[in-house]
Amino acid sequence: MAREAETHADIPFGPEDTPWQKTFSGLRVVGGRPYGTPPSSDPRAAYIGVPEVPHHKVQLPPTGLDAEQYTEAEALFRRHIDTQTRNFAGYQVTSALDYEERLGHYLNRHLNNVGDPYQSNSYTLNSKVLERAVLDYFASLWHAKWPHNPEDPESYWGYVLTMGSSEGNLYGLWNAREYLSCKPLRTHPREPGNVPVEQALRGEGPHVFHPVAFFSEDTHYSLTKAVRALDIDTFHALGSTRYPDENPLAPGSPWPREVPSTEHGAIDIEQLAVLVRFFASRGYPILVNLNYGSTFKGAYDDVEAAARTVRGICAEYGLDNRRVHRNCGKNSDYDERSGYWLHVDGALGAGYAPYLEMARDAGLVEQAPPTFDFRITDVHSLTMSGHKWMGTPWACGVFMTRTGLQMAPPRPSEYIGAADTTFAGSRNGFSSLLMWDYLARHSYDDQARLAAECDGLAAYTHEQLLALQEQLGQDLWVARSPQALTVRFRQPHADIVRRYSLSGETVHVDGAARTYVHLYAMRHLTRQRVDQLIGELRQPGAFAPASSTRTTAGGVREAQPDGPGADTASR
Repeated sequence: MAREAETHADIPFGPEDTPWQKTFSGLRVVGGRPYGTPPSSDPRAAYIGVPEVPHHKVQLPPTGLDAEQYTEAEALFRRHIDTQTRNFAGYQVTSALDYEERLGHYLNRHLNNVGDPYQSNSYTLNSKVLERAVLDYFASLWHAKWPHNPEDPESYWGYVLTMGSSEGNLYGLWNAREYLSCKPLRTHPREPGNVPVEQALRGEGPHVFHPVAFFSEDTHYSLTKAVRALDIDTFHALGSTRYPDENPLAPGSPWPREVPSTEHGAIDIEQLAVLVRFFASRGYPILVNLNYGSTFKGAYDDVEAAARTVRGICAEYGLDNRRVHRNCGKNSDYDERSGYWLHVDGALGAGYAPYLEMARDAGLVEQAPPTFDFRITDVHSLTMSGHKWMGTPWACGVFMTRTGLQMAPPRPSEYIGAADTTFAGSRNGFSSLLMWDYLARHSYDDQARLAAECDGLAAYTHEQLLALQEQLGQDLWVARSPQALTVRFRQPHADIVRRYSLSGETVHVDGAARTYVHLYAMRHLTRQRVDQLIGELRQPGAFAPASSTRTTAGGVREAQPDGPGADTASR
């Protein structure tokens, strides 16, 4: 073992290819041996390479990098990132950023928004004053009651996320699980020495505390992670274990993993209704996630129609208004709360669609996506990513709900002097500064014009890809969901995918597995860049020979030829 470790220590390491064990100075040698463990294998062979940034140039030996080595390494990385930024087209984030000149000063300042955004504390290096301004802005944009008032259950409560909407989804589903399981609300008083315990009235059935989650097959993968982390049963998991032969969509067949979507990627409300009814009729509280700008197809669920459907079904089975008792010391009281929860994952759409609605009303565009926000009384929580439409150097976002729906947090932390009502604890205060800066510099009029321009660019891209498809005489599976900022098409050659950072996904159409990529018409993308991409797609060899994979009844995957018109259903 010692000889093996010594051999591994001889692996070339760092910009000068120095054997690892010779990268230590005397101060870093403990007991005659280098501090720490040697590499178990050559990291250059173990990791996926980036040709423009050779791994050995950025490796970090214990001595660090000298000035010349650092300059070379940073220049390589900068050139790579700048090139990719110019061509970046495949993801729903904005890369045209201009914060450096105004906000660079704060990179040498610590900003931590630990604890509740509306409570001051002894940790004074924070940007909560800006965070509250940002939250009020979105509360107004999303038609919530504002400002936040802890005494008014109808006013909004929210916070700026340290992660993107994945954190907002996690927090929203946690809040939903606790609410539907009849756990204590934050607004309930606590008597000294007593911990409030809540439970629904007896006789409401054995599943009264057992929420069931529903989300569509076009839902972001963070929902799957969230339900697993939070131990929330999905309708698939519960149906497969307790009711294996009772799939209401296809009796005798296995339960689907997600609620089916329409051809455009929106949740199929009719099939959602069938699934919700199955569990509501058995007394299970209902937790529904809806997408507003789905990740790959950019589809908008009809939130209002879904909410109306879910509420109607739950009302039939007494889940529209449940009386939940509280036992707090000498007092015994109750509150009334719904037996269902609707969370909207608006990672892109919630930050973009309101401005497109303004553009429509101003005659700049013809259509806008359906209503999604707190104008719909049955929307319980909502999340949005700041790095998508607005554009920030890192992931961030907003979570919002109503004050009366907040669950009781852990005990107040004397250490920070405020209740820790958020998910992250320590929260990045720089994100609130960035979002405040962007919103301060872009009026509603500015945003509406930008939204109209991006909608127009998505339409232009769609038209150009359809024209290319006709020119090549080959079905490229070109499709755009209604009002989506993304256009999807057949995956081209790997070099093109990498150059433009095109996101890929395999989609099944009539039993055929098709690998698509998509392009997002975000604010930084131009017609010139789209034309450049179309020009590359026009070249011989840009696409593999036309075929798709079809799964037969016997489970065999067969190659199928494609020609013009083979995918009319996907357009």
